[in-house]
Amino acid sequence: MPTGSLSPETDRPSGQDPAALRRHRTLFRAVARRRNPKLRRTDITVTDERIVKRAVKAAALGNAMEWFDFGIYSYLAVTIGKVFFPGGSDTTSLLSSFATFAVAFLVRPLGGAFFGPLGDRVGRKKILALTMIMMALGTLCIGLIPSYASIGVWSPVLLILFRMLQGFSTGGEYGGASTFIAEYAPDKKRGFFGSFLEMGTLAGYVGASGLVLLLTAWLGDATMLDWGWRIPFLVAGPLGLVGLYLRMKLDETPAFQRLESARTHGSGESAEQTEAEFSHLSENAPKKKLGEIFAQQWPRLILCIALAGAYNICHYMLLSYMPTYLTDTLHYDQTHGLLMAIATMVLLMFLISSVGRLNDRFGRKPLLLAGMLGFLVLSVPAFLLVKQGSLAAIIPGMLMLGLSLVCLLGTMSAALPALFPTSVRYGSLSIGYNLAVSLFGGTTPLVVTALMDAVGGNDMIPAYYGTGAALVGVIAVLCMRETAQQPLEGSPPAVATKEEAAQLVTAEAPEPRF
Repeated sequence: MPTGSLSPETDRPSGQDPAALRRHRTLFRAVARRRNPKLRRTDITVTDERIVKRAVKAAALGNAMEWFDFGIYSYLAVTIGKVFFPGGSDTTSLLSSFATFAVAFLVRPLGGAFFGPLGDRVGRKKILALTMIMMALGTLCIGLIPSYASIGVWSPVLLILFRMLQGFSTGGEYGGASTFIAEYAPDKKRGFFGSFLEMGTLAGYVGASGLVLLLTAWLGDATMLDWGWRIPFLVAGPLGLVGLYLRMKLDETPAFQRLESARTHGSGESAEQTEAEFSHLSENAPKKKLGEIFAQQWPRLILCIALAGAYNICHYMLLSYMPTYLTDTLHYDQTHGLLMAIATMVLLMFLISSVGRLNDRFGRKPLLLAGMLGFLVLSVPAFLLVKQGSLAAIIPGMLMLGLSLVCLLGTMSAALPALFPTSVRYGSLSIGYNLAVSLFGGTTPLVVTALMDAVGGNDMIPAYYGTGAALVGVIAVLCMRETAQQPLEGSPPAVATKEEAAQLVTAEAPEPRF
């Protein structure tokens, strides 16, 4: 991207043709060349908040579409177990269904390892669109699979195949979307803008659970078991087209635009300088950086896995497993279980952006610590309340866990990308996050159900499992450094206004000597 000067008359980079201005309208570049030798080679990125909001909204909406597809399976786990795994007891069918649920998570690291390097070569936008297509296709195909009664063992085989396709595409989702938002957001608002990524996740889950709830109430359990379960999966086709449109409307991040411009149009900087500064975006970066990630970044990688693992266990415990726990273990009506989950997620959606603002102001660590301590201290009391069965007991129990979770939801998407330097951020985050989700998050329903069955049906196992995860999370948070209101490591400062840029340059300027 050509390094234009900041024109006070037009507030637009000078010295560029109109086509270049349109391509790069997403940001202004204030070059501090005169005031401070320390900043002489550093571009302070002044973001256009209108463009940033549009990009974040599009990324979050696309994320919602993708997690709608993924959430359908978890909310139909009991029904799917009976359709595709009819032999044996109800517990065996449920275990088989959750095992198939976990299969999608086991291939996520492969998806991250594939899509991460590909995104570095061809751009974030194209890969986010590709993952959207693959997820929608996998979900649609699940809705078309004949039942076990029709084709026998081929039915669960096809289910596993398409679940693997879903998981493979999801492996490229979080790393790409969080990197996309992190590279756009100004330093002092990264928590706020990052929180919308998880708001999209919640919106997708609410849409999936709401559709399942409406269909169950309208068709009844018998019809849902017969053919009604297919409808939510078939809806994924049209929604996938909507998500594809939204993602194709996105602009590439400023960092990737700059690399492309240096390669194709030339700039004030040499292509070699640009390649060195943005080496994490080069074609050969995946081969060069993979060894570096494990050899040099292993402490941060372990920290990322610990944080993301604890977070995802708590996340999937409440939002994915809880409706099944209420229905299958505590024998609540399925509709009531889904209503509780929907009410909890809607509340979290209203609160999550406020949590983003709070972690921008007070720091990532205080909010993450509050969430982890909440699960550590409140998991057992919350499940004891839920077990009581009355609405007056279930609501406070769900609120305890929900308010703890929202502290993590609104903060994690800003905290995790900041763990790694720019040169290895995309690859490190993709590897660490997807390993954590694969080993701990996606297996939560399966592990909890298996443990309950192994110990004779102890219905407090989920609480103990969540408590143990939270303990690991507390230790991980204490080990991380604070990154709020700071530039991403290896990246230039990003500010929201030219005034902030001027203040930053002035603050960094050395005192004159006489």
